This record gives sequence, structure tokens and C-alpha cells, in this order.
Amino acid sequence: MSTLNTSFIIEITKRDFTERFAGSVLGSLWAIIWPLVNLFIYLIIFGKLMGARLPGSSDINAYGIYLAAGLIPWACFAGTVGRSTSAFLDKKHIISKINTSLPSLLLHINLSETITYLLSMVFFFIFLAFLDYSFHPSLMLVPFIFYLQQILAFGIGLFTASLTVFIRDIREITGVILQLWFWFTPIVYVFDILPEFVKNIIVYNPAFILVESYQRIFVFHDYPAFNSLVTLSIITHFVLFLSYIMFRYLEKDIRDFL
Repeated sequence: MSTLNTSFIIEITKRDFTERFAGSVLGSLWAIIWPLVNLFIYLIIFGKLMGARLPGSSDINAYGIYLAAGLIPWACFAGTVGRSTSAFLDKKHIISKINTSLPSLLLHINLSETITYLLSMVFFFIFLAFLDYSFHPSLMLVPFIFYLQQILAFGIGLFTASLTVFIRDIREITGVILQLWFWFTPIVYVFDILPEFVKNIIVYNPAFILVESYQRIFVFHDYPAFNSLVTLSIITHFVLFLSYIMFRYLEKDIRDFL
């Protein structure tokens, strides 16, 4: 197995970020425009103009913050998994010419999506400041939660990318699963409206633990449940370990098949 090349990862991350908007008049400025548009929709359209309210809260901005706190990390997570699934196929011209580490082709996607996430979060914090938001010390846990989120995305992406080389339908199946996963996670609705039997199942959803942790921090000014974070840490690193073992077992076949 080839070793990771840091300079190569940085270079293809830059190229990925610029090529995403290649040919457009505004170029990479779209990376700034899109987070602003999304936050405007979450915080202004839903939170103020449509008068959406979060049950149990009298704050007119609570639902908009609730949406943003869930949708921003989910967009990064789903984008990382979705794009990673076809990474080996998309970069087969590189794999066939350069003896590079295959996981680096997933790392650059992870880093590229992280840049978009960070831009979104910067604008999110700016919006919150304008809304006279009261920042809570629990915000210091956001980097750790994001770390778990992207490690989980990397592990799932490595698993699906390895299988997609042999079974092309995995790419479409992953898209369907991500769509179902989104609606099985309380992001645009609240946990309390769910039937009791669904609540008993959904607590085992790692995306639920992630999103609920963000929501408890940003919306309810509270710390995430310690037991949930421990459970998520175990799940995340277990998924990464299993995915890596499977990848190492299939790596030679992946290179030959491509």
C-alpha cells in the first residue's frame, strides 16, 4: 500500500474546490454565495417570514437556528459520503498513472467538504451575532463532534467506494440510503413528534446523535449527552476500522479492476 502524500492531498483538494465552479463567471465565489443563501433560507425565510416556531420555545429565531444546526453538518456529511462513493471510479485516470494511496482520494473530498462546512459555520456565527444570540461554553465541543462526523463519513465512504468498483449500483443505492437517512433523522422536524416505537429505534441512528448534539448546543444552550458521545465515538471508529480492513483486503483487486 502506498503511503499518504500530504502535498498531493493538498493539491487535489485545491483542484477539487476550484474545478467545482470551473467555467462560471463568479468562480470560487459560489463557495461563499451558497452558504449565505442557505442560511438566509433557514434563518430568515423559515425563522422570520414564515413564522415557523420550535415547540416549547418562544424565540422567533429558534426554528431557523434548529434547521441550520442540523442541515449544515448534514450537508457536509452527506456530501462527503456521496462523493466518496464514486471517488475511485472518478479518479481512475490518476490511479492508473500515479502510485498513490487510494484513501488520499477520499481524504481530499473530506477536506473539500470541510472547507465548505467551515465557510457555512463562519456565516452561521455571523448571523447569530446579528440576532443577539447568547453563545454557550458548550460550543467548544463542536470541533470534536465535527471530527466524529467526518471520521464516520470517511469510514462509510471508504466502504462504499471499495464496493462501487465492483458493483456500480452501490453509487445509486448510497444516494437512496442517504435520502432515507436524512428523513429518518430529526433535522427539519423535532424528535418529540415521532411515535414512541420510532423513538426507541431512532436513538441508535448515529446521525441522530450527531444532529442532536449540534441542536443541544446551538438551540438549547446545553451540553450533548456524554453517553451519546461515547457511543458515537465507538461506532465511528468501529466503522472506520471495519472499512479499512475490507479495503486492505480488496485493494489489489480494486487497482486491477480499475
